[in-house]
Amino acid sequence: MMDTLKRDYLKKEIFRLDTKEKFESCALDIFQYQYKNNPVYRDYSNLLSRNPKSVDAVEMIPFLPVEFFKSHDVLTGDSTVKTVFRSSGTEGQERSRHMVCDTNLYTESFTRGFEKFYGSASDYCVLALLPSYSERNDSSLVFMVNELIKQSPSEHSGFYSHDPDGLRLVLQKLSSENAKTILIGVSFALLDFVDSSALNFPELIVMETGGMKGRREEIVREELHTRLMKGFGCGSIHSEYGMTEMFSQAYSRQKGHFYCPGWMKVLIRDVNDAFTYLPAGKSGGINIMDLANIDSCSFLETRDLGRVQEDGSFEVLGRFDFSDIRGCNLLAGEG
Repeated sequence: MMDTLKRDYLKKEIFRLDTKEKFESCALDIFQYQYKNNPVYRDYSNLLSRNPKSVDAVEMIPFLPVEFFKSHDVLTGDSTVKTVFRSSGTEGQERSRHMVCDTNLYTESFTRGFEKFYGSASDYCVLALLPSYSERNDSSLVFMVNELIKQSPSEHSGFYSHDPDGLRLVLQKLSSENAKTILIGVSFALLDFVDSSALNFPELIVMETGGMKGRREEIVREELHTRLMKGFGCGSIHSEYGMTEMFSQAYSRQKGHFYCPGWMKVLIRDVNDAFTYLPAGKSGGINIMDLANIDSCSFLETRDLGRVQEDGSFEVLGRFDFSDIRGCNLLAGEG
């Protein structure tokens, strides 16, 4: 009963964090809660000799490698699992799975995050270009975009994954009407679209969500954004940073500088020492504190390389090129 009350209290607190001190206090509370109620996270923390008695600062909190989501059910508490989000992957590749107990909490997190940076989705026509994702019923990205589409009053809002001609006509119409429009798409699909025809829609918000691997030749973000700006006739390309294992998203309005909502924070770890964190401007591994991820794990060690800026934003510079993850083998067989 006490753990249920603790969870309910934390769920309310995570969206009220407006100072560094409140964030850190809440993060430590969630660490203690997840250590007690998440067997996978507790076992991993113990391997690192980290427990509630020894962790009294956020820099001491252990971050779970995201690869655990491929081999274990990373679940906090005994709430009923309502749905399972799975990562994309090529045939035969093991996919991450995120056990979701509260889809309403996920909806609240991404809606609040979107509103912080863009205002209400009800102010936009929301268009989606997500082939290979939209065919899946287990994609967290499709779930999010579908909910944003539902919040939009525009009759043109929707998925256009297999209708590029229809999308082109809708964009031309919306441009002529100066309608507030956001187009959310995976990188390869956006490139395919502008390669077939160019538009001139200066006010259009184009938001790429990544997704080039295995579909087109890999290019750097600067080249991708340059080609998309030219193809859509807009002055900048926005980006979304999220992953199956997370409950929150960061957004970039330009140049790949991502900003987090108040319940999410990025730390940059030294690639040779997981508990050494680097100052602004130095590159290393990206660790994510996602306090909304209360029923899973709020402290994630990703395979992304990046750096933080003085203003708290962060950049994604690439990926690690190795697959052996510290600690995973030690828990093999416990999933």
